[in-house]
This record gives sequence, C-alpha cells and structure tokens, in this order.
Amino acid sequence: MQLRFLEKKTEILGVKIIKFIFLFILFFFISSCNTDKKSKNSVILGKVIKIIDGDTYDILINKKKQRVRMSGIDAPERGMPFYNVSKKHLSLLCFGKTVIIEPINNDRHERLVANSYFLGKNLSLEMVRAGMAWHFKKYSDDIKLSEAEDFARKNKLGLWIDPNPKQPWEVRSLHRKGISTKDSFSISTNK
Repeated sequence: MQLRFLEKKTEILGVKIIKFIFLFILFFFISSCNTDKKSKNSVILGKVIKIIDGDTYDILINKKKQRVRMSGIDAPERGMPFYNVSKKHLSLLCFGKTVIIEPINNDRHERLVANSYFLGKNLSLEMVRAGMAWHFKKYSDDIKLSEAEDFARKNKLGLWIDPNPKQPWEVRSLHRKGISTKDSFSISTNK
C-alpha cells in the first residue's frame, strides 16, 4: 500500500518536473528566436487576468498588474461591430492562462506593447487569422500578419463578413474630430 502511494507521488512529481522543464525551454527558445529589432532581449511570463478588448489585456507579473497592447494588430473599438466578438475571442485564447510576452516598447497610454504567445502561438496572428482584428500596417510590416488578414478577408471570417468594415484607426480619428460614428456601420454584429 505504501509502495503504491510512493509510486503515485513520484509519478506526480515527475509530471511537475516535465512541465517546469518545458516552460523553461520554451522561455529560452522564444527569447533566442527574437527577430524583431525593436524588441528587448527579454521575455516575461504572466497570467492574463482581464481582457480589455480584442487587442489589449491585463497581465499579472510578480503580483503586479500590467496592461499589454498586442503588437501589430488593431481590433474593433467599443461601439463598433465585432467589438464584443473580438474581445470574447481573445478571452478564449488567453484569459486565465500564463502567456509569454516579448516587450517592444510603451505606447503613449503607458501600455506595454508586446508580442504575445500562448503555447507557442502568436496571439496577434491568431486574432487576425480569425478575422477578429486588422493587421495594423502603420506600426507593423509583418508579412505573416498581412497574409493572415488576406486569408480572413478572402474567406469572409469574422469582421470580414462586412464587405467594407470601418477600421478602428478611422473611427478614432473621426471621434477626435467630434464626429459620431454611431450610424455609420453597415452591420451590427456584436454578440
């Protein structure tokens, strides 16, 4: 009886060690594969504790909250079609999970702009490929993001069911000029 208990305890300990080794190797693999010239040579592990919208989330790092703006993408703003759908999709991808981020810089809102990964998947790429965000070409020349947007558009995925969706940067620009966009969307999908 005691022997079985020890065998079970050893098996559980072995699984925990394997998980730790996997995360350790993944951590160093991502930091060594950094090809973004703007990125720092560090990666950060943290748990996603809140989804703000389809391109922004809060992460817990050493018991401190940090707002992260996902690099290379722009998701629908509050009030735009697909705002809730995009936010929900990002939540399914990473909420409550430990992600790896590669910091790039801080934006004017003091959010940490970063590449975000979960289980080796680039979360920005996943959002664009699903049609839940645009490739933000003003700040990114990433070919993979561009190809993912083309794929989503061609297959009418997510926000691309609208033949001419308004881009978030256009909506923000109109709002800064005091122009309402309330009635300017051709669809209202926001489930």
